[in-house]
Amino acid sequence: MTSIRRFLVVVLLATITLVNFMAALHGYSSSMARAEELFDSQLADVASVLAETADVVFLRPESPAAVSGITFQIWKNDVLIGASAGAPVTPISELEPGYANVNFSGYRWRAYVRYAGDQDRWLIVAERADLRFALAENVILESVLPIVLVLPLLGLLVWMIVTRGLRPLSDLAAEMRDKRSDDLSPVAETEPPDELRVLTDSINDLLRRLEGSFDRERRFAADAAHELRTPISVLKVQLHNLLRDLPHQESLKTLEAGVQRMERSVEQVLMLYRIAPDQYAAKFVELDLAGLARQVIAELYPQLDIRHQSIELVGDHFMIRGDSFALRMLLANLIGNASKYSGDKGEIRVSLEEAGEFLELKVEDSGPGIPLEQRDKVFERFYRIGGDRHDTAVPGTGIGLAVVKHVADIHGATIELGRSEFASGLAVMVRFKGELGSSGLDA
Repeated sequence: MTSIRRFLVVVLLATITLVNFMAALHGYSSSMARAEELFDSQLADVASVLAETADVVFLRPESPAAVSGITFQIWKNDVLIGASAGAPVTPISELEPGYANVNFSGYRWRAYVRYAGDQDRWLIVAERADLRFALAENVILESVLPIVLVLPLLGLLVWMIVTRGLRPLSDLAAEMRDKRSDDLSPVAETEPPDELRVLTDSINDLLRRLEGSFDRERRFAADAAHELRTPISVLKVQLHNLLRDLPHQESLKTLEAGVQRMERSVEQVLMLYRIAPDQYAAKFVELDLAGLARQVIAELYPQLDIRHQSIELVGDHFMIRGDSFALRMLLANLIGNASKYSGDKGEIRVSLEEAGEFLELKVEDSGPGIPLEQRDKVFERFYRIGGDRHDTAVPGTGIGLAVVKHVADIHGATIELGRSEFASGLAVMVRFKGELGSSGLDA
């Protein structure tokens, strides 16, 4: 069942049609029986008139005449003394009082026989069955036909009534559809129908439980941020002091790398949680993505300069609607990854351009790239090609591209991985839909 409205309309119309059909069938049968009684009574009345008529014009049976819808015969002492035009010369029916069905002149007839004792006559009156049946059927069908013709109007009325009855359900669905992902307030309960009250109560109970669950997660994230950052900072200070006193201890350098990796993991996890759709209300504004890219490049430039890497930004202006914090995070992860995997003296290019109906951000590097068969997996959380023993020996958390994918989803953008235009390396294309904003690129 794909539609409650359609189901109710079809079932109600089918039921009404069936009931009307059964009623019409019963009425037709009853009306035909009643019409038969009336026609039989008419035959008896004609016979009474003939019995009261003293002078009957004799019509010779052999004289040519058309067979009419009703005919009669008058017999006396087995002699035909009177008949209507076209009547046979033999008795139409056996001379026994009452009704009978007979055949003559190629038709089926309903005959009535009466004996007039005071005149010693037999009166036979007959009527064609097909004519009396057609007349009765026409009368009955004229009364039944309006019931059939009114069915389309009845269907429209049923549709309107069912639609009106389901309006509270439609209103509830519209209210739930219009809710933002971070809006867990109860749905309106303005005198809902009894049938809908159970559903409304269940939805509100679910929203309350979800709000409690999300509130616990928010508190956990805040506590984790506070409780984890402080000891990590203390560890870093202590390791810095130890390495200053014991600069040649390889185990301390390994420990420092592990602490740095743990710090990055904590920051990335908390960052990913912060932009979760059910916790993060994306308030889009008109912004220049090229300007954001310049800011991110400036922040990451010390990291690039240490490794003697070059970076190029193509596109002076790139206006879209989006969230500054989330897009800054996307750029930082893409450019940071390109820097990490490009090696010393690597090359990075960030380009902004219109691509048909899309606005495309492309980040390319000269690193080793990603094999084609593993490109779909890199967007999974904590996934790293080769695991911790990556070919480049670059430490990482495996969350960066998951964050990029999440930000792209929030902005309705798509991500595609390809080969860069350098001798080797990866190209990440993020395509924003044109309707998200207006692009203004200056060559």
